[in-house]
Amino acid sequence: MNINKKIVLILVSLCIVAGIFLGVNYLINLQKYKNAIKAISIGNVNLSKISDGTYSGSYDAYIIAADVSVAVNNHKITDIKLLRHKNERGQRAEVIPQRVLAAQSLAVDTVSGATNSSKVILKSIENALEKGK
Repeated sequence: MNINKKIVLILVSLCIVAGIFLGVNYLINLQKYKNAIKAISIGNVNLSKISDGTYSGSYDAYIIAADVSVAVNNHKITDIKLLRHKNERGQRAEVIPQRVLAAQSLAVDTVSGATNSSKVILKSIENALEKGK
C-alpha cells in the first residue's frame, strides 16, 4: 500500500470517527432538551405579592433559551422585554410577552407550532416574577 492510500484511509477513518462523535453528541443534547422541556411547569404567580421593580429571568432548555426583563408597578406587570430568544422555528412565540402583559397572568395560550418556545418564554417570565417576592 503506498503512502497516498494510507493518508486517504486515515482521513476517511478520522471523518467517520468525527461523524460518530458529532452524532452521539447531538443525540445526548436532544435528550437533555426533551427532558428540560418536559420538566417545565408554569406556576400561577400572585401579582399582589410582587414588589415594584424590574426583574430579570431566564430559562435554558439547551436548544431553546430565553432571557426576559419584567417591570412591575403597583402589583401590575407594566412591561416585558424579551432580551434574548434562542430558537429554531419558534420565533412566532415572541408574542407571548404581549399576551402575558394583556392578561396580567401567565395563564395564556401557547403559540401553535412554537409550543416549546412559548413554554420557555413563559418560564423565563415566571422566574423573573419570582425574584420580586
